[in-house]
Amino acid sequence: MSKIIISCAITGSIHTPSMSEYLPVTGEQIARQSIEAADAGAAIIHLHARDPKSGQPSSRSEDFMAFLPDINCASEAIINISTGGSALMSLEDRLAAPLQVEPEMCSLNMGSMNFALYPLAERITDWKHNWEKPFLDNSDDLVFKNTPRDIAFVLEQMGQKRGSKFEFECYDVGHLYMLRHFVDRGLVEKPLFIQFVFGVLGGIGADPENLVHMKRIADKLFGTDFEFSVLAAGRHQIPLATMAATMGGHVRVGLEDNLYIGKGELAPSNAIQVQKIRKIVEELGREVATPEEARTLLSLKGKEKTKF
Repeated sequence: MSKIIISCAITGSIHTPSMSEYLPVTGEQIARQSIEAADAGAAIIHLHARDPKSGQPSSRSEDFMAFLPDINCASEAIINISTGGSALMSLEDRLAAPLQVEPEMCSLNMGSMNFALYPLAERITDWKHNWEKPFLDNSDDLVFKNTPRDIAFVLEQMGQKRGSKFEFECYDVGHLYMLRHFVDRGLVEKPLFIQFVFGVLGGIGADPENLVHMKRIADKLFGTDFEFSVLAAGRHQIPLATMAATMGGHVRVGLEDNLYIGKGELAPSNAIQVQKIRKIVEELGREVATPEEARTLLSLKGKEKTKF
């Protein structure tokens, strides 16, 4: 098996500050937790921005620049900026920071989908900010829009014009076929880095048989021209990541996907999740890839060609 890439998704746009005091919100917090995660073994740091006062998901370039230069200077990790942002953002908003800094990697959701977060609100009784509960409750009527036209635009602007490679986020089997469509159109360069996403209400469920099925279909569609990684929401994070490691895949952890380190125990940092999955995969006989080894495996352009 090839070396295993650990990705860490630091803050995301799903969880809200009331869910965990450890969720990084400010530029300093995001930078510090990203650097700690990289030091713990994460080769890829997957990044969203937040308003430093309210904790709301942000697309403002200044909020990204509050942490990107610090991470870039203090770590060799691959910086991967979300083009998904939040379902409440326009495509123009979601691309503001990636277009400016031209990172080595961007995430790209491979389709429009329901993105139902409202069950999360049932667990919280004490809210820090007045935006949080309506944000979650109203997701019962929320669609994340990423049409084929949107996807083509991101591939052209970030991939063909700026040389960024993609973490192709596939939340269901149909997203794999959409990715194949863009391979056939010549808009995607190989090797592919496909992130199977499990457990989001609106996408495929976090069942082991679904991971087997997604891998089987990816093999059918892409042959040997792809690397796959697995993220699973909440309590499914470590079990499915462990399964992915046994299948020769890569893994993603982080507070974007799961706020806990054990049953009922909040994770005090992103780094502790990286440490946990690193120990597991190494005990399985997998060797953790360094950032430079990950760059080679994924054919990235190198951090010197970014604009941080």
